[in-house]
Amino acid sequence: MAVAFYDNKLEIADILNFSFAELHELLCSPDIIDGASVRDFEADIRDWTGAQHAIAVNNATDGLMIALAAAGIGPGDEVIVPCYSFFATASSVVHVGAMPVFVDIDPQTYALDIDKIQRAITQRTKAIMPVHLFSQMADMPKLTKLAHEHGLLVVEDSAEAMGMYQYDQHAGTIGDIGVFSFFPTKTLGALGDAGMIITQNVSLAEKCRAIANLRDGQAHAGHFRILSRMDDWQAIVLRQRLTRLDGTIGARNANARRLTQLLSLVKGVQTPVFVDKGYGSSAVYYVYLIEAERRDELAAYLARHHVAAETYYPLALHLQPVFRQLGYVEGDFPHAERASKRALGLPMHPELKEPDVQEIARLIGAFYGDNP
Repeated sequence: MAVAFYDNKLEIADILNFSFAELHELLCSPDIIDGASVRDFEADIRDWTGAQHAIAVNNATDGLMIALAAAGIGPGDEVIVPCYSFFATASSVVHVGAMPVFVDIDPQTYALDIDKIQRAITQRTKAIMPVHLFSQMADMPKLTKLAHEHGLLVVEDSAEAMGMYQYDQHAGTIGDIGVFSFFPTKTLGALGDAGMIITQNVSLAEKCRAIANLRDGQAHAGHFRILSRMDDWQAIVLRQRLTRLDGTIGARNANARRLTQLLSLVKGVQTPVFVDKGYGSSAVYYVYLIEAERRDELAAYLARHHVAAETYYPLALHLQPVFRQLGYVEGDFPHAERASKRALGLPMHPELKEPDVQEIARLIGAFYGDNP
């Protein structure tokens, strides 16, 4: 039995069939980039998240750079980021000329450890960038309180956080500005790269839209601009997938609960821990992440038995060669470094079936000598 890390063939086939007429009409139109379908999708995202403003971009990495630039962050500034995240979290800071300042993570949620942020704040600190990873958000009430006390902006890297809430507020709407990714494997995925910036601040929204649209800056450029726009055919697909998102999230979470049930007694494996701090937070299993003894051996064993798995993230950001000049060394952030050696993402998607889930658990149990 082969179990893919991600698979959406059935849903996409249905969506393309459902949207055929709309896609055909688009192909006959000159309005195929940042056009009417994109505007409609932006409106859908505003409705879904409660954001007052939504700006579609080509991808989430662009979105983070645009958000930081719109907030006026640049050379000489510092942005606090977790040292355990996708590379774009830190690289977006570098691309606007600022410096990332790394902070360790909470070992259960993998998000920024709020209690460790205070010591990282300096006179040059301008923003904090929490990342909502894998299945749950960072502790936003505590983080925003700290940011307010120090006059800092909060830029939410919500790339993985579609459908996540705290206090009935959607991820990306609690801080000053947030960014989603619609990379194909995301909970809400396109058929290529796509992203979205959301904010409640009209001034930030206007600056983001201006920065992202190079074409409008040809005559009078008040901002440094890049070309980052969404294709309309991606918006058409995403609008259809958004109508199914509640079901998608439900299927993901059901598969996650079943995996946890089957793996809970396997020695050598730590299943995900959802931390509810009492403010009505919600889980969305974009990635089902275990921590495993002999992680790399387990991943190789699963691969030999045709089950795909991915390591997250095998080298923490503060130890990446490109950040060597910042002076961090191994041992500075023990929780992130431990996770980078133990964390393994298992297949997780709505089209994962019960036999697939059982096969994943059976193989992991066999590797460790247990039978879940």
